Formats: sequence, C-alpha cells, structure tokens
Amino acid sequence: MLSHLLIKNYALIEHLEMDPAAALNIITGETGAGKSIMLGAIGLLMGNRADVKALYNPDEKCVIEGVFSVAGYLIEHLFEEADLDYDSTCVVRREISPSGKSRAFVNDTPVNLELLRRVTSHLMDIHSQHDSILLGSNEYQLEIVDTYAQNDVLLRQYRADYQTYRRKLEAYEQLLAETAQMKKEFDYNHFLYEELQKMGLQADEQELLEQELTILENAEDIKERLQLSSDYLDNAEQSIVVYLKNVVNNLNYVTRLTERFSQLRDRAQSALIELRDLASEISTEEDHIETNDVRAEAIRERLNLIYLLQTKHSVKTIAELLTIQADLEQKVSKILNSDEELSLAKTESEAALQQLMASAERLSVSRREVRPQIEQQVGTLLADLGMPNASLKISAETGKPTSNGIDTISFLFSANKGVKPQQLKNVASGGEFSRLMMAIKYILASKRSLPTIIFDEIDAGVSGEIAVKMGNMMRDMAQTHQIIAITHLHQIAAQGKAHYFVYKDNSGNRTVSRVKKLTFNERVQEIAQMIGGNNPSASVLKNAKELLSQKV
Repeated sequence: MLSHLLIKNYALIEHLEMDPAAALNIITGETGAGKSIMLGAIGLLMGNRADVKALYNPDEKCVIEGVFSVAGYLIEHLFEEADLDYDSTCVVRREISPSGKSRAFVNDTPVNLELLRRVTSHLMDIHSQHDSILLGSNEYQLEIVDTYAQNDVLLRQYRADYQTYRRKLEAYEQLLAETAQMKKEFDYNHFLYEELQKMGLQADEQELLEQELTILENAEDIKERLQLSSDYLDNAEQSIVVYLKNVVNNLNYVTRLTERFSQLRDRAQSALIELRDLASEISTEEDHIETNDVRAEAIRERLNLIYLLQTKHSVKTIAELLTIQADLEQKVSKILNSDEELSLAKTESEAALQQLMASAERLSVSRREVRPQIEQQVGTLLADLGMPNASLKISAETGKPTSNGIDTISFLFSANKGVKPQQLKNVASGGEFSRLMMAIKYILASKRSLPTIIFDEIDAGVSGEIAVKMGNMMRDMAQTHQIIAITHLHQIAAQGKAHYFVYKDNSGNRTVSRVKKLTFNERVQEIAQMIGGNNPSASVLKNAKELLSQKV
C-alpha cells in the first residue's frame, strides 16, 4: 500500500505530503482545487510522460515520491527479473529537471519508463473517467476477463509461444523471399562463380607473377649485370676479393708482430668470407637467369585474365576476388540447398504454430469458464446498485492469433428489462457506466494482489441510495486493499477511515494547492457542506455527524 506520498514543485502544488491510511481514504475539495493535479503527479509515478510546463517553479526540479509497503504481495520475482533490490518498503521516485529531463528510480536504482510502469502496475491501479471510455474497447474487456480468470501464467506462456512463432514465421518468410530473389540471379551468379573458381586464384599470385614477368622481360640485361658484378668481386685479375686478400695478408703480418691489430685482421677476414659468399650467390643467380619467351607469354596471359576479372568486379587485388568468389559460392550453394532449408524453416514455423494454438486453446478455455461467473456476479452487483433489470453478456469469437490470444471479447449490456444487450458504447449512460465499472472493479479486487486502488470520481452520475451502496462496496474492498477515492458525494465520503481535503491557498503572492487531513469535527463540517452547501443548517450538521459516527 501507499504509506507516504511526497509532491514537490508540480503544477499548483509547491510542497505536499500525505500518509494515506491502510483502508479507505477519501479525498474531497472544490472543483479546480487540485485533486486532479494530485492524480497527475501519481500518474508520473506510474510512468506517464513528463511535461516541463507542469513545474510550479520553472527554475527548480519537480519531485514525486511514493513509499509503498509491499510485504506479503508476492512480487519479489518482479524485482529479481528486473535486477532491482527488493525490500518490504519500496520507494518509487520521479524527477523532472527545469531543462525537461526526466529521471525515475525504484529503491534508488535508475530505471527507464517501461520498467517503471511494469513495477508500479503491481503497486497501484488508478480508475479514472477515462477507464469508462476504455470499458467500451474489446482489448480492455479482454483484460478484465483475464484478470478475473487470473490468467497471468497462461498469458505469459502464450505470449512466449507467440513470439517464438513470429520469429519462426518471419525467418521462413524472409528465407522464402531471399530464395525467390536469388533464383532470379542464380544463372548469372553461377557463371561468375565458375569463372572465378576455374581460375584457381592464389592470394599472393599476382605479385609473384608480376615479379617473374619483370625478370623474364629483362633477362639479358639482368644476366649481363650479374656477370659484371660477379667479375668485379672475384673473377677479374684485379677484383675486390684479390685486393681484400692482400689486405688480410698485410694485417696477418703486423698481427704476428703485435696483437694490437688482431681485431682489424679479423674484420678483414670476415669481410673476405662474406664477399666470396656474395660473389658465389651472384654467380648462381646469373646461371639461373634464362630467356624464356614461352613462359613470359603464359604469365602475360594469366595476368591479363586477373586484370580483366579485377576490372569486371571493380576490385584491385586477388584477395578481394577471393572474397567475391566465397560470397558467390555461398549464394550458389544456398540456392542448390534452398529446398531443404525452406522445408526445415517451414516445418519449424508449423511446429511453433501448433504449440501456439495449444497455448491459445488453454487460454480460451480459461476465459470461457469464467465468463458466466462474471456475468452472474456483475448482474447481482448491478441489482444492488439500483439496476435490477440490468444484464451483462460476454460474447467471444475466435480468429487469427494475436499477442493476446485468438479470442475477441465483447461486453454486451442492457440496463432495461426486455431490451436485448448491445455494445456498451451504444447503450450505457454515464451513471450506468459508473455503476458497471464499480461492479467490475469490485469483483476484480479479490482477484489481484494490488496494494492500492485509486478511484477518481467513479461515482459520476449516481446519487442517493446508490451512492450509499457504492460507498459500502468501497468500504468492503478496503478490508483487503488500500482504497483512495476522490468523490463529490457525502454518502461515499462518510465511509472513509481517513479524509483529506484539497483546497487552494491564496494567502501568498501565488495560488497554491494544499491538502489537509481532517479531524472528526472538520469531517462533520465538510460532509455537511457536501450535503447542504456552504452554510449547512444544524439539522444537516447533525445528519453529517450521525453518518460519521456510524462509520468511524
């Protein structure tokens, strides 16, 4: 239940705090005093969109905070799934900065609006006049049936199966479309692939061939220069090697005289060995250089084919051609194996559909079983609320699977004897809607573990004895739920355990909405004014006191 509410810097509210009772809380006040503003603030806690224009002081941030006692409501799994800290006291906070940035927290952990809505939907249920409009929609009617049937587990299983089926079906349809497109391109892709595959390309082939062709095209010049280099080193009468041998001999002589020159002798000896080795390798390379016009022509043809393929595919390297070849191979292979892949994908989607329909049928059976119970209980409650001839019929049709199952639920209503039930939006007046919604909320209260239920003028369009009965129903609901009711009717206000009065304070430079918890005597005065106007008579005051004395 909501144990503490703080609202700062929101609309006409500068600072407001209240500690609702665990049972039935009544909120009254003049029109425009700020009751709807309080609901707007609570709506922010529920994840509604924030508007910076709602700030009382545009230079300060707005803070709405709700402290909830949630012990015994079996929602630990919700916090575990969301990776949030769980405690028997849950603190939900919403902040709006002057720049318009909105932040939300659950137990001091930042959360996004989707998660905030998921958490607070298990903490509070707000009924407003908008719900009466929603009551005419098939989706909302289906939600009522599922809530009554306590179909949470069945719905979770169905929706998981639905998502699996959608993924399998989308994968099959995508594969089908891709296969159809690839079949159109198959012949061309197959030709391109075979053209590349027959070439037997190697990653470093182009560079090696280009180097070899350069050598073949310049073979005579290269051979001549290698021969000259070899001669300069070792074959000529006055070669570098001959001169270096003389250097070594001279250094050997002086080294025998003194070891001082031994390092120079060693270095010269090493240089002589290296130059002889170099001369040998040059000579070997020269022997290997041959003029081969046939080989050169073959390399030119091979390179020309490579260059043509690179131009054709708009690339510059063999590595890129090999990548294209692998991609073409995959496309060709996919077409060649497409029938098998399509068959497998189709089988998987059909199996997922079969599983989905089994879950859908279990959900439909559960809904079908509770429909007569809802009709009977709502009819009984409507009779208690002064509509003895009213009836509610719930019809159902099955169709294609949606995220909510295969059922379309329709609430058909008749307020008068002998009148065939019709769609709610066509037959229900404002007062009838209010009583029907009250009856539905009443029967649902025992089906959900919601700590707090808020009624925003659910008594619209009713009065007299009917209002008394609606107040009694709220009081009954408050035995197991915290109820917060905004009302204009004294019959309902008198039923509350705690009574809060919302008013405008014009004592300062700017109008401010404030809330005050009324004492017994103040409640007597407020209820008397609700009965007889601003200046209630002594008899009206006595009547108000008697009403309260029976309930408090």
